[in-house]
Amino acid sequence: MIRLINKIRRRTPLGWLQLSHDKGRLAVAIAGIAFADILMFMQLGFQASLYDSNTRVNRYMRGDIVLISPKALNLQNTSTFARRRLLQAQDIPGVVSANALYINNLTWKNPQTKLTATVQVLGFDPDQPAFNLPEVNKQLDKLKMADTVLFDRGARGEYSEAIAAIDAGEIVTTEAEKRTLSIVGIFELGASFGADASLMTSDQTFLQIFRRREAGSVNIGLVEVAPNYNVDAVAQRLREYLPEDVRVFTKAEYVTFEENYWRVASPVGFVFGLGTAMAFIVGVVIVYQVLSTDVNAHLKEYATFKAMGYQNTYLLTVVFEEAIILALLGFIPGALLPIGLYQVAANATALPIYMTLTRARLVLTLTVMMCMLSGAIATRRLQSADPADMF
Repeated sequence: MIRLINKIRRRTPLGWLQLSHDKGRLAVAIAGIAFADILMFMQLGFQASLYDSNTRVNRYMRGDIVLISPKALNLQNTSTFARRRLLQAQDIPGVVSANALYINNLTWKNPQTKLTATVQVLGFDPDQPAFNLPEVNKQLDKLKMADTVLFDRGARGEYSEAIAAIDAGEIVTTEAEKRTLSIVGIFELGASFGADASLMTSDQTFLQIFRRREAGSVNIGLVEVAPNYNVDAVAQRLREYLPEDVRVFTKAEYVTFEENYWRVASPVGFVFGLGTAMAFIVGVVIVYQVLSTDVNAHLKEYATFKAMGYQNTYLLTVVFEEAIILALLGFIPGALLPIGLYQVAANATALPIYMTLTRARLVLTLTVMMCMLSGAIATRRLQSADPADMF
């Protein structure tokens, strides 16, 4: 190992010397790689926010097992199943409770701007908390009053003045479905690609708002399992016991089910994935142009090395050294600029967009692969050429 380190230290950094010789070309190359990295970071950031925002409600649900209709596609398209399935679920040993959750979109008047907007309404029995949200669970008594709701602080849209008034202890009212709704509290969940905001309310108020909905048709069943029982085993028993008009998931499986919809079935997820691939291809083209130009500019020097007995392996090492240097230098600005862009996008969209170490590692890996691939393409002529033909 010491011998290898000493050998590397004695080696002339030919790749760096060639890159730094033309500082203008080096700057253009770094800018091009940084641009490709920024595109990849933004596409991957939006893709992650798509999955994160649209599974947030699922992750905060209070229950070990989730029951949904076989027709359900995602949280915005849940369909319904018979409430009696919840009663049947309680026949299985280990099931402590099985509670209903009602979900529907509502067009209401923004209490601040008085313009119409669409929000997602979540209705449940206040005596049986449906979410692991302390802000909501501390205010459940308020929901026992008719036509009262809790509003999402992380909503997308102009709600700042209304939220400030509620924080000050005022009761803000608005209209929806020919009813007057009183916003009696605030919680924080956040917007998603599917909904600009969420409202929490009681199941009774929910059914009063949506009069065409029947109490016997629920969207989601939340099943709690006793601590000394295996959740997977109880879920399997429920699958075997309940009819085929209901699907059974563990909570983790349900989150994966929701994410897979946005990853596979939704065109939005495909678009972000395609955008990342296109950014990678753009980076390959940019780096190839730089390395190819550099190789062509130094063909006579490479010919001299070949005539002196140096193998193609050594010459390829020089080009790959340039590729790695470009990857590292381009990655630095390409990773720093998206941090600010993420913040701008998060403020504008109210979506959870932020830099993660995992994403930074992924983009760095893609950048190195991008540059190495470009280097391999750029050296094809060099590998096949005869020294005599290069002069």
